[in-house]
Amino acid sequence: MTIHLDHNATTRPAPEVVRVMTECLERDWGNPSSVHRAGIAARRRVDLARETVADLVGCRANEIVFTSGGTEAGNLAIVGGVEHVLEACPARRIVACPPTEHPAVRDAVADCTRRGARSRELAVDADGVVDLEALATFLAEEGDRCALVSVMWANNETGVVQPIERIGALCREHGVLFHTDAVQWVGRMPCDFDSLPIDLLSCSAHKFHGPKGVGALVIRQGVRVSPRALGGSQERERRGGTENVAAIAGMAAACELARTWLDGGHLDRMTALRERFETLLLDRIEGALIHGRGVRRLWNTTSLALPGRSSQMLVMVLSERGLAASGGAACASGSVQPSGVLLAMGVDPELAASSLRLSFGRDTGTGELEQAACLLAEVAETSA
Repeated sequence: MTIHLDHNATTRPAPEVVRVMTECLERDWGNPSSVHRAGIAARRRVDLARETVADLVGCRANEIVFTSGGTEAGNLAIVGGVEHVLEACPARRIVACPPTEHPAVRDAVADCTRRGARSRELAVDADGVVDLEALATFLAEEGDRCALVSVMWANNETGVVQPIERIGALCREHGVLFHTDAVQWVGRMPCDFDSLPIDLLSCSAHKFHGPKGVGALVIRQGVRVSPRALGGSQERERRGGTENVAAIAGMAAACELARTWLDGGHLDRMTALRERFETLLLDRIEGALIHGRGVRRLWNTTSLALPGRSSQMLVMVLSERGLAASGGAACASGSVQPSGVLLAMGVDPELAASSLRLSFGRDTGTGELEQAACLLAEVAETSA
């Protein structure tokens, strides 16, 4: 039996999600743009799903745009948002983000520079938290020339949580669009988009026991983005293409489960479970370090450094021993380079190259984490 500690890469679809998707594929397989009964039934599935996702995120249903996942949602927010701003106000040519962002964001920012924008890197401290004083100075000096700022809510490698409300407030003071990559946040932590100074929020279903290949971009009412997927009037002309009804319905089912779990008051218990896990690791593995331990982090994420070991080798050995972990972001799992997130935090390259990401889920138990700690200690000792 494998102990799965790679939930930040993906989560197993819940049985309820699989059941709903199967029903859609077998029964409500019509095109939701069609006006006959089959199309109307499919459209109802999409409309109900939109309301359910909006309820979890804390926004209006008409602010939800369904996408193929977090990457497309982030691209639509950043490239589409900056393109629209450039058309409306050519002087606003700067797009900014920290170096600790997911590649989906960094690459989207780079794409903006090929469209006439200029990129700016936001400073972070040793824990990867955005330097608010530096951000305030930047916006005071160049806010009238900035189109968009993008900062992820919770880091996918370290779990470090950003002061999103304060960042958004600074952006709003200067009329700058603010996007947050909430892929690791939504479904795991409470979210009230309507009350926060966020203009654009991206999320992905497979991070909270939904299917892969579906996500959403929340676009605050009144904010405009230029569509990236052309060829249809779907999603209020913001994302063309026939909707993936089964996946969207599956995402809604996952949202319902996440809402029930969040309302159950489990966050303190899960945070304590992570703290206990990290204490076991630090007690049993000489020289082990936890990145970002001094600041607020997601309840499920531990970035563990094992000096003198290769994270790539550790991942393979652990896999053979029945423990699934990763050396960083799943999208970079084929890379032999140290984590770019850790390097951006000022971590020594050798230490970054010896770091593991361990991320558990809402069903992970104390026994599994105790077994994982023992196994990690054994492997660390034999590979030193």
